[in-house]
Amino acid sequence: MKVNRIAFILMLFLSKGPALLAQQSTQVHIVGAMRNVMWKGQLYGNIQLDTLSVRQHLYGMGPVEYLAGEILILDGKSYRSTVVSDTSMQVEETYAIKAPFFGYAHIADWIEHPLPDSIRTIPHLEQYLDRITQAAPRPFMFKLSGSVEHAVIHVVNLPKGAKVASPEEAHRGKVSYTIEHEPCDIVGFFSTDHKSVFTHHNTFLHLHLITADRLKMGHLDAVTFKPGAVRLFLPKE
Repeated sequence: MKVNRIAFILMLFLSKGPALLAQQSTQVHIVGAMRNVMWKGQLYGNIQLDTLSVRQHLYGMGPVEYLAGEILILDGKSYRSTVVSDTSMQVEETYAIKAPFFGYAHIADWIEHPLPDSIRTIPHLEQYLDRITQAAPRPFMFKLSGSVEHAVIHVVNLPKGAKVASPEEAHRGKVSYTIEHEPCDIVGFFSTDHKSVFTHHNTFLHLHLITADRLKMGHLDAVTFKPGAVRLFLPKE
């Protein structure tokens, strides 16, 4: 009887194991907290990206340690952007980076969802995602691909040796860049429970954008999507 029970449990695990692993693979992992950086000045790296050994289908985002740039991982490729001047930046592909706070997930399968033409801005996108994912696991990462009419991204660039005790101090040296009529990829994070942990206090979203030519990347502050030209992808449950 005991052997039969063990065999039954093993068969149940084997039959459901792949589905469970697929669901777990979309789980968002968060290291560190935005508030600790902004208010406590904990600028040092809490995660070394080289330690993320499973890189296939990996997505993630966060700032470089000591707020010296931005990080985006898009389908296993890791990009770091740093300020060169008020009008230019450097984007390089590397995993040799540390971050004071970081969110990441492994997502192998995506489902494309229609993005209505009425969804033109970040607030529109936030409301839309909140509405269509009421029954979905949260938090989650998502991605968008397509053309933007206009976007503003920033790259943090804190002066070396600077101390931080407020969001205003954390953004000293930050440089904003404008993008016009360019194809882009955007990786986003959505949560109603991570304000000041991985999203700012007034939003459910954290977004990083990279242009299709991989020459510009940063934290997305504002965007106007081109109607009919952007595709939205959500993790397959």
